[in-house]
Amino acid sequence: MRKSTKGEEPLFKALASVPARKSLGQYVYENLKKAIVKGQLPAGSRIVESRVASALGISRTPVREAIHKLEKEGLLSQNPGGGFFVMGLSRSEIEETFGIRSVLESYAARLAALKHTEADLVPLEEKIREYERALEKGDTEALAKINTAFHDLLYGLSRSPRLIRMISGLRDQIFRYRQVILKIEDMAKTSNQDHRLMLERIRQRDAEGVERIVREHILRGQDVVLGTLESQDGEDKGGAARPRKG
Repeated sequence: MRKSTKGEEPLFKALASVPARKSLGQYVYENLKKAIVKGQLPAGSRIVESRVASALGISRTPVREAIHKLEKEGLLSQNPGGGFFVMGLSRSEIEETFGIRSVLESYAARLAALKHTEADLVPLEEKIREYERALEKGDTEALAKINTAFHDLLYGLSRSPRLIRMISGLRDQIFRYRQVILKIEDMAKTSNQDHRLMLERIRQRDAEGVERIVREHILRGQDVVLGTLESQDGEDKGGAARPRKG
């Protein structure tokens, strides 16, 4: 049996067993995407369909199907030397995504302030307390999940299915960014403070106030992600460039 390389280990762990009732192509796609979004396969990681197929004991056809689907979504790019690699983040993509988020999510928070009931706020309070417990433990992986859950609950209070679908369309990109932001301790704490302010403004039915806080919250995150990108660019000088979109 061929030994897996160090870079493949997280991928193989994520794809350990294939459920009999699910399309192989869809299964490989979902798990490869999850590994990329969660950072288990960082930017620049090489993906070779023959190796993935061999590790799973399946044909190359469903793996090829999954890889090309991820390529269309901009998560993978073909390597001139063969195979594919995980795409990094570009300044233009970061600015575009955060710009769209600042508009959609601040509007959703505005609607939440106008349409919520008092009982709707209980789950938000519980998520804030759960986040604080994870923060005390230094559990950065949990922070991103809890943060996402808090925002999902908040935007659900907008009572706007179309708006929620539009925000959900950016879900994977947003999660990828959140992991970068919440690994910084000061930003993880600031994020929690922002959530408390959001909850307070919603409870007061201060639509303009919560809209402003959410917009500032999102754009602050953009600055952190852009700063991280610039730091990586600085480290890459004199060495191999990190593959990125754009």
